[in-house]
Amino acid sequence: MDTNSFRAESAGELPASTARLIERRERVLGPSYRLFYREPVELVRGEGAHLFDADGNDFLDVYNNVASVGHCHPRVVRATQDQVAALNTHTRYLHESIVSYAEDLLSTMPAALDRVMFMCTGSEANDLAVRVAQEHTGGTGVIVSAEAYHGNSALTSQMSPALGTAQDLAPTVRTVRAPDAYRTRTPDLGAWFAARVAEQIADLERHGVRFAAFLADSIFSSDGVFPDPPGYLAQAIDVVHAAGGVFIADEVQPGFARTGQEFWGFERHGVVPDLVTMGKPMGNGMPVSAMAARSDVLAAFGDRIPYFNTFGGNPVSIAAAQAVLHVIRDEDLQLHSDRVGSLMVAELRALAAEHPLIGDVRGAGLYIGVDIVADPATGTPDSTAALDVVEGLRQRRVLTSVCGSGGNVLKLRPPLVFSDADLDRFLTAFSDVLRSRPR
Repeated sequence: MDTNSFRAESAGELPASTARLIERRERVLGPSYRLFYREPVELVRGEGAHLFDADGNDFLDVYNNVASVGHCHPRVVRATQDQVAALNTHTRYLHESIVSYAEDLLSTMPAALDRVMFMCTGSEANDLAVRVAQEHTGGTGVIVSAEAYHGNSALTSQMSPALGTAQDLAPTVRTVRAPDAYRTRTPDLGAWFAARVAEQIADLERHGVRFAAFLADSIFSSDGVFPDPPGYLAQAIDVVHAAGGVFIADEVQPGFARTGQEFWGFERHGVVPDLVTMGKPMGNGMPVSAMAARSDVLAAFGDRIPYFNTFGGNPVSIAAAQAVLHVIRDEDLQLHSDRVGSLMVAELRALAAEHPLIGDVRGAGLYIGVDIVADPATGTPDSTAALDVVEGLRQRRVLTSVCGSGGNVLKLRPPLVFSDADLDRFLTAFSDVLRSRPR
């Protein structure tokens, strides 16, 4: 997660105003904070898939999935303004909108998922889901993918290898290699991945740790974006259930129409999770998150442990979340995500045929990974070239970043309102960056 970070020693000469703001920031903010890019961007305004800096320059946002229906969508802004002018309090009082939204949200999911609880962040949602899974199973062991990111609480940070080696994983956590069809080249990715999960369940048991949960996002976004083939996760989930564990679908990134073909990422695999977690994209960036659950899985925790999250599910954040659902439906953003995302993948694959720097292009809807490699025959990651591409795009006022164990996969996940014109602008900038690199 530290790959595309500003480092003063390699920044070169910065504009005076930028340098001063960085200096002030470093003086007052904690040292763990990071900035993007060799020349950081000072943003002051957003609209749709566009961000504007302090000088009025228009940047194309191909990275911010949190502003899921577009920066400052007027409908979300208006709903938030109206509610904050009326009331903002917590869920220990009755409030019609919270119940209505819970019913609406659950209506988008399989019928077995019939309960929902609200928090403020995805970290909190994953933290609670793991606790629920452990209470239900009586186990503590959790399996995650090798580059997963599931949050920054004390519990979830120990289940987030993407935070780096300075953050130890819990002794009850095991990791599995990501289902990378580009490099694994197995005829049955589902069987291959299920076998990896089974191996780690066995390793937990060998060390006297009872298995509780497999926690994964269905597009393996931090691992490098691995959405296909649809359905490959099903065999692994069968292994999880046979071992007495539960499947926690982390939908913070692939959920809410992001993958286009389905409303939820897990639906592409034909599975029904036991627990589903959601984060700030559900409220277009407002502090709201949720955990949906099967009532039988939630029972052991809910019957024994009171849970209270002071402003989790507050009326203002719920108003934003309800507006997001309305916008997704009324503007057909799931269909739009599928159409524009499919077009983006096709155009990027055409560029890959001309530029060996691109080893693979993969994605679902408006969540796409572009694998930058030193040699397409071997798939050797080229993180230096990937960062150069990111910086080249930034210089052309197009914003994105990287992911994957090699820090070499361009992560393209723009707001769902990303238009055909936005796509043309991105492709023009990307083509220009590729052509400018030495062959």
